[in-house]
Amino acid sequence: MLVSARPLRGPLLVITTACVIGIAGCAGGDPSPAAAPSAAAPSAAAASPAVSAPAVTVADPWVKTAESGMTAAFGTFSTTGSTPVTVLSAQTSASSRTELHEVVVGDDGAMTMRPKGDGFVIEPGAPHVLAPGGDHIMIMDLASPIRPGDQIDVTLSLSDGSTTRFSALAKETSGGEENYDDGAGSMHMSGGQGG
Repeated sequence: MLVSARPLRGPLLVITTACVIGIAGCAGGDPSPAAAPSAAAPSAAAASPAVSAPAVTVADPWVKTAESGMTAAFGTFSTTGSTPVTVLSAQTSASSRTELHEVVVGDDGAMTMRPKGDGFVIEPGAPHVLAPGGDHIMIMDLASPIRPGDQIDVTLSLSDGSTTRFSALAKETSGGEENYDDGAGSMHMSGGQGG
């Protein structure tokens, strides 16, 4: 039985025309309305979560140079929020032992630094200054000397569950010659290394 070969012009012509139009569409020109993004579809920026600003920012952070023992970090802390935030603790790249300290006048009139267990409260619109002779981050049991120009990484743990990181520049200073009260009843001079 012979089967005659009839050209399939109709379907072949439709397929060929569709391919040519498809290729021409990829070459540029105006996109068809079906290819344009829908106004109702969210953009990639709108779909991604917003990055929030840190609850506490630190301006002019620095750390006192020291050969060994202890030293302190300072700076001006501010909150970017509308409610107070408390700095609960700090960790540094210089030591595994760090405490938040305050300086108070003792019964004998001498300036004494001691741990501040309730942390530093940062009020909105009222920067909290950490400075020699006042509140500071005490860095104890130094792993190695801190020399002028060194950078010490500091991470603060905050009452809202977040953390803030900054780098403090090492500087020489003669301030902060207070006694240190470790809370256990022992007192000793900071040796010029503390807050």
